[in-house]
Amino acid sequence: MTRFAPLPDPPYYAVIFANQRAGADPGYEVMAEKMAALAAASPGCIGMESTRDAEGFGLTVSYWSDEAAVLAWKADAQHLVAQQLGKTRWYEHYRLRVARVERHYADPKGR
Repeated sequence: MTRFAPLPDPPYYAVIFANQRAGADPGYEVMAEKMAALAAASPGCIGMESTRDAEGFGLTVSYWSDEAAVLAWKADAQHLVAQQLGKTRWYEHYRLRVARVERHYADPKGR
């Protein structure tokens, strides 16, 4: 099983969410799983890749077919609740970037 998202040929969008957890909170894992499932079921979601290290630094990249899908995900009511909890309880710091992917490469050989 691969941890890489199955991506189409570009262009598509990447939402890059880098974050530092503020500490342990049992509600976080439940909400993170719920948000991953909700995003995956959202129109325009292509896939997601995510990792977290032992010090609590996490990186999640979600991929979207177009900017309208990115904006719809940002405005989803359940996602808005999770965003607020992230700001007030779960994250010490975060950065979010949205990028249009113009090209991509795969495998160790490059193109």
